[in-house]
Amino acid sequence: MNIWLLVLLAVTVVLLSILVFRLHAFLTLLLAGLLVAALTSDQSIKEYSESEQASGKMTQAKAADLQSKSALITAPARLTLAFGQTVGKIGILIALASIIGQCLLESRAAAVIVDRLLKLTGPKRAPEALAASSFLLGIPVFFDTVFYLMVPLARSLRERIGKNYVLFILAILAGGSIAHSLIPPTPGPLLVAEQFEDVSIANMMIAGLVIGACSSVISLLVARLINHRVEVPLRFDDSSQMTPQDAANTLNDASSETSQRGPSDSQSPASLLDKTPPLSLALLPITIPVILIALGSLTDYLVKEKVAGIQSNLIAEIISGMGDKNIALGIGVVLALSLRKYCPSAQRATLVTRSLASAGNIILITAAGGAFGVMLKQAGIGPAVADLTGAVPGLLLLPLAFLVTAAVRTLQGSATVAMITAAGILQGFATADSLPFHPVYIAMAIGAGSKPISWMTDSAFWVITKMSGMTESEGLRVISPMSIAMGFSALFFTMFFAWVFPAA
Repeated sequence: MNIWLLVLLAVTVVLLSILVFRLHAFLTLLLAGLLVAALTSDQSIKEYSESEQASGKMTQAKAADLQSKSALITAPARLTLAFGQTVGKIGILIALASIIGQCLLESRAAAVIVDRLLKLTGPKRAPEALAASSFLLGIPVFFDTVFYLMVPLARSLRERIGKNYVLFILAILAGGSIAHSLIPPTPGPLLVAEQFEDVSIANMMIAGLVIGACSSVISLLVARLINHRVEVPLRFDDSSQMTPQDAANTLNDASSETSQRGPSDSQSPASLLDKTPPLSLALLPITIPVILIALGSLTDYLVKEKVAGIQSNLIAEIISGMGDKNIALGIGVVLALSLRKYCPSAQRATLVTRSLASAGNIILITAAGGAFGVMLKQAGIGPAVADLTGAVPGLLLLPLAFLVTAAVRTLQGSATVAMITAAGILQGFATADSLPFHPVYIAMAIGAGSKPISWMTDSAFWVITKMSGMTESEGLRVISPMSIAMGFSALFFTMFFAWVFPAA
C-alpha cells in the first residue's frame, strides 16, 4: 500500500474512533498502530531493518529475524515491542512529573507561588501574574489541573476589581496552555522529543521555555483585545464552581473530560491553610530539574566539542549524570516530597499512590502513540517525508508541520493526541539531511499546531467554559480565537528563532 494512503487510513481510523465511537485514546492509538503494522509490506520491513542495522541500532541477528517472517504475522509483536520501548523512554519521566505536580498542589506550594506573584504585581498587573504562574506550574502540572487551581483566583479578582474576568481567564491559558504543548515533561512534548532522534529533552525544554515565554507575552496582548470586545458576567452556579482542594486532588492529562466539582471559594488558595511552604521550597522542585538538565546538556556539548580545552573528567561526568532526565526529575521528586509535611495529614500516606494512578493513564496513551509512530516509521514514513522536504523550501517546513498538527487537533480535540499523531507522521522531518535548521524547531511547530482550534471537540473547551461559567457561545468567542492566537504566535517565534538561530 502507498505510504500516504496508509497514513490517510490511519488518521481516519484515529478520528472516527474518537469522534464517532468515543473510543479511549489508548485503544484508538493501539488500533491505528496495529492497522499500520498489519498493512506494512515485507519490502518496507526489509528496508527498515537494513537501515536500523546500518546505523547500529539493530543487530544483524534481530534484522534477520525480523525479515524471516511475513510483516502481517509479526505485526502484533512489533507493536508490542515498540510500546515497551516507548514506556522505557517516557514512563519514568511522566510518573516522576506526576508526583512533583501532586506534591506542589496538595502542599499548597503551587498556591504560594501564585499568591506571591499576585502580591508582587498588585491588581493592575494581575493578568501578568496569572500568566507567569500558570506558565511555571504548567511545566510539571497538566493544564487541566493548572486551570482548576487558578480559576478560583480569577473569580476572586473579578469580584475584587469588578471587571476583566475574560482577561483573567485567558491569562491562565496564555501561560499554562502554552507550557503544556511546548515544554517537557508534559506528555505531548515529551513524546515528540523521544520520537525525533535528533531532539533531546534538553533541546525541547530550552526551546520550549524561550518560545513559550515569547508566545505567552503576545497571547496576553491578544487576551486584552478579546477582553475589550467580549464581556462575560460572573455567574454563580454548580457547574462553574470548584474549590482549590478539588483542584489539588485532580491530576489528569489534557484529554481528561471529567473532574470533581464542589462549592466555590473566593479566597486566595494560599490563605486557606495557615501552614504553607516558603516560596524558596515551593520553587525548588520546578527549577532544579530544569537547571540540572540544562547544565548536563551544556557539559556534554563542551566536552564533545572540546571548547576551551574542556575534557571529560570526574566533575564533568557527575554534572552530566545529574543532568540525565530521569535523575534530574528524581531529584525534583525528592525536593517535592519534602513538601509533604505541609499536606493535610490524611492525604500524606496516599499522595504518591494517587499520583502514580493518574500517571498510569497518561503513560498508556503516550506509549500507544509512540508505538503508532514506530509502526509508521517501519512502513516507510521517514523516506517519504524526506522526499517531501526536498520540494518544500526552508522555513516553509515549519508551517507545514503546524498545519498538519492543527488539522488533527481541530478535528478530534485533544492537543496531546494531535501532537502524538503528527509526530508519527512527520518524524522524517527531524532526520532529513537537507533540513536548514535544528530539528527541535519542527517539534516546536508541532507543539504550536496543537493549539488551534479549541472548540466543541476539545475537552478543555468544556472544562474552561463550565468552570468559568461561560456559555458555549461565549466560549467560541473567547477561547477559540485565543487558541488561534496562541498557536500562530508560537509558530511565528518558532520560525523567527529558526531563522536567526538555525543551529539552536
